[in-house]
Amino acid sequence: MPGSIRWFALLAFLLAAACAGAQELDASLNESVVMVGKKLLLGSVDLETTLYKPAGDGPFPIVVINHGKAPGDPRFQSRYRPVVAVRYFLARGYAVVVPMRQGFAHSTGTYNSVQCNVGSNGLVQAEDVRAVLDYVTAQAWADRTRVLVVGQSHGGWTTLAFGTLDYPGVKGLVNFAGGLRNESCTAWKDGLIGAAGGYGRDTHVPSLWFYGDNDSYFDAYTFRGMLEKYTAAGGPARLVAFGTFGSDSHLLFGVRAGAPIWQPEVTRFLAALGLPSAPLAETDAVVIPIPPRSDFAAIGDDAKVPYVRDGGRTGYRVFLGKRPPRAFAIAPNGGWGWAAGGEDAPERALANCSRRAAAACRLYAVDDYTVWKDAP
Repeated sequence: MPGSIRWFALLAFLLAAACAGAQELDASLNESVVMVGKKLLLGSVDLETTLYKPAGDGPFPIVVINHGKAPGDPRFQSRYRPVVAVRYFLARGYAVVVPMRQGFAHSTGTYNSVQCNVGSNGLVQAEDVRAVLDYVTAQAWADRTRVLVVGQSHGGWTTLAFGTLDYPGVKGLVNFAGGLRNESCTAWKDGLIGAAGGYGRDTHVPSLWFYGDNDSYFDAYTFRGMLEKYTAAGGPARLVAFGTFGSDSHLLFGVRAGAPIWQPEVTRFLAALGLPSAPLAETDAVVIPIPPRSDFAAIGDDAKVPYVRDGGRTGYRVFLGKRPPRAFAIAPNGGWGWAAGGEDAPERALANCSRRAAAACRLYAVDDYTVWKDAP
């Protein structure tokens, strides 16, 4: 291939990748993106930060939600949009802040793994959260005296590390399956457990932890050891050990089916902290009901999917190869569509189906179960 053609091909690929990675802003959530500057010893970085705000001028209590780390290069990770959690907090009058840390998505700088020092890794990540909160709490719409910090997986670990900073106005921490799995490091589980003890020694605000028995990243030995060391060192924490969940309890926070487990517990935690815990009447409409499980068929039985033809069954098998959150939708004329990644997967699956079918679509499956019911 001549050089000029190669360059055009590369340019086309990059443009296509950029378009594929673009995410439309949701006006119903008052979603916006800002680049927050963070000064370094030499130079600075910009942290891609998503904001969701209730209607009005505030000041609003603040929730920070910290993202996990997907396999591979962090630069290819999408901007984190935990929509189900965002709707939950917006309904209670919170402004929600979702920062992408250095080297993730469109944030500049480089992800600093600190190799096998998992305790230092969390503290480095926490400094990015501090920089974003410094920006947010300087805004007129932010109530700097009422802050909650939440995180999932690597973001949960970042949240626990952030607790050691004793940041003004932070009332509590919520950790969903927090940790960092690095099997290339010797005794990595014990490293996590020991580092959790260090975090507990320097943390004074209450924390709520969620872990399940079939977590593909952190087994009971690991998370219970972390909790034991954390609390023994003085860190206030309560564990919600919810048992098994779907095919992987590590995904609880990121799928709609997990909401009935974590939302009541978080509501009680907020109330105990003296933070808003009840939905506001004017914002109840932002809470999307979770599709009820029907068990119409086994999730893996593509032959039972109604209406669709061979192409739709092939599409369904592709859908089955994706990790939750995911959804598959169908139409009576044989149209279909699916979406994976992001808590708004059902909406996007319906939209993809409608574009393909030019007809009304209904959800067939969400995450690891079917929701389809035959029309009466």
